[in-house]
Amino acid sequence: MLTSSLSSPSRSIFDPLQLTGEIHSVETCGSVDGPGLRFIIFTQGCPLRCLYCHNPDCRDHQGGQTTTVEALITDIQHYRSYMDASGGGVTVSGGEPLLQPQFVAELMHQCQTLGIHTALDTSGYSDLASAQQVLQYTDLVLLDLKSYDPQRFTQVTQVSREPTFRLARYLSEIGKPTWIRFVLVPNLTDNVENVANLAQFVATLTNIEWVEVLPFHQMGAYKWEQLGYDYRLQETQPPSPELVARVCQQFRDYGLSVR
Repeated sequence: MLTSSLSSPSRSIFDPLQLTGEIHSVETCGSVDGPGLRFIIFTQGCPLRCLYCHNPDCRDHQGGQTTTVEALITDIQHYRSYMDASGGGVTVSGGEPLLQPQFVAELMHQCQTLGIHTALDTSGYSDLASAQQVLQYTDLVLLDLKSYDPQRFTQVTQVSREPTFRLARYLSEIGKPTWIRFVLVPNLTDNVENVANLAQFVATLTNIEWVEVLPFHQMGAYKWEQLGYDYRLQETQPPSPELVARVCQQFRDYGLSVR
């Protein structure tokens, strides 16, 4: 849980609105990271090294913009009418937002105080205590499940799947509304057994509103080249409509709502 300095600002020795964080950029009217039109904040820094990452420039902890909660709230308020009219809100993405739990928690706290819907887009790769700081002010979680098979998960991300799956189970235990996101990459994450096992696992969770099957694309490839990173999926094509349909049906076979 958050410390009393955040939950009770009057007793704090600092102004929580002045908390600073490192962000990469913002998108003012996003439409794919949660319901409605959303103000999306991309945080800087990520512990994963996903082979298909379309934001590799968010990877390093350094190189972002230092900003305050207060500055972001001021900016967010300019788009309030669009969010209210569309049933939208604020989404914190990345990078990995849970690397900056105090900053993200206070930002979401202030949003909720203003009646703004909050969403967290996360890989789930975090210790539970850090995640809990943010989750108490989160209305919706967008949780990326990269693979079910442990070896394939590590191949895709360079990290263990355990923290992510532990968080998935915890979100179910506390009944936190969650959308599962699965990136479908031909010859990498599309194995029939891998998808079936993932669908079976997700079906055990009681808090899942949607599963989003996200077809792989090459739109971030130019960033890898600019940064001098080794992009191993240069020859990988987006999945065919038939492959997307097969994977969506696998999730539906376990009673899950898919889009």
